[in-house]
Amino acid sequence: MRLQSPQFQALFTPGLRSVAELFEKKNYELRIAGGAVRDLLSGMTPQDIDFATTATPAEMKEMFTAAGVRLINNKGEKHGTITARLHEQNFEITTLRIDIVTDGRHAEVEFTTDWEKDAERRDLTVNSMFLGLDGMLYDFFNGYEDLKNKKIRFVGKASERIQEDYLRILRYFRFYGRIAEKPGDHEPSTLQAIKENASGLAGISGERIWVELKKILLGNHVNHLVRLMYELDIAQYIGLPLDGNLEEFDRVTKNTQNLCPKPMTVLASLFKVKDDVTNLDLRLKISKEEKNLGFFLVKHRHELTKAMGPEPLRPYQDFIMDSREANMNSKICELLTYQGEEHLLRELQQWTVPSFPVSGHDLRKMGVSSGKEIGTALQQLRDEWKKSGYHMDKEELLSCLKKL
Repeated sequence: MRLQSPQFQALFTPGLRSVAELFEKKNYELRIAGGAVRDLLSGMTPQDIDFATTATPAEMKEMFTAAGVRLINNKGEKHGTITARLHEQNFEITTLRIDIVTDGRHAEVEFTTDWEKDAERRDLTVNSMFLGLDGMLYDFFNGYEDLKNKKIRFVGKASERIQEDYLRILRYFRFYGRIAEKPGDHEPSTLQAIKENASGLAGISGERIWVELKKILLGNHVNHLVRLMYELDIAQYIGLPLDGNLEEFDRVTKNTQNLCPKPMTVLASLFKVKDDVTNLDLRLKISKEEKNLGFFLVKHRHELTKAMGPEPLRPYQDFIMDSREANMNSKICELLTYQGEEHLLRELQQWTVPSFPVSGHDLRKMGVSSGKEIGTALQQLRDEWKKSGYHMDKEELLSCLKKL
């Protein structure tokens, strides 16, 4: 088939036209590869575009240098990737490759000009297609059929693909959550291969696992996929608690469905105690902000809840005002998301944290001189201000001080 969609046409910037011209002149083939092809076939505009070519890195460097094109960051060169910058746009172009040796994490590669051999070493059929710049689709493993049928399958034998890089287990889950229509539509042989190879994830770095896990947590079918992680013995190798609270997880994934939660907000529902957050951090090296959010949710999710009566948001507002921590507002938003309190969340997002209108300077002007007395008086006034729902202004508070 030949693709001519508006999204495809829109890729042809002055930069891409110039790149295509250079490759054509030298008779090197150049095609769009991987995820960008999948997105274009789904009618989406790809965020990143990777290109594949029959030219070797040395041939590309020579061609670009002769044309006066700037080359940037040569980190990918030993894997065959050259990044060229034309018309304020970066183009990442990789030579076709075959894996010679793989250890479940890294691969030693050899360059090839065989497009099918390169497609064969990719993870999933929906990621193994190429698209010519004329719109012609090159699809060796029925990726387009799978995409139309919303099927996620490994290229060739699942166990072989997984053993080349064990992270592909999580990539399978991520793309399942992105593309599959309903939960539970897996090939039994794929699940068997995942279960048999789950322990291979123990050798994958925490940072790589966390990148994939975060995307799974924000995708579709998340409660189905996380239950599978427990059924297939994956959880223990990726830092999840052995006795994760799956009932709470189901409840919270329903609560957060349309509320754009942070990944940690969803994940915290699996945790029963603070140590579960600590253990996750030890395995995955999560950020300090993510860790603190995890601790906060585990501690406050059941005790900090809405008030009965006309001011349901008050306990949350009081908590923010009492804590005086700069990012407490965003933590409380995540707590409301976790609890599924959509209306209160919207209300809190409209609320501006008020600033306390009285200072020590005001009290000195009224004749309160000792530091200790000023501290006590300010605290008393803060309490009065809180009781008023943060509505009392400076004059009202200072006249209240005279009564006190």
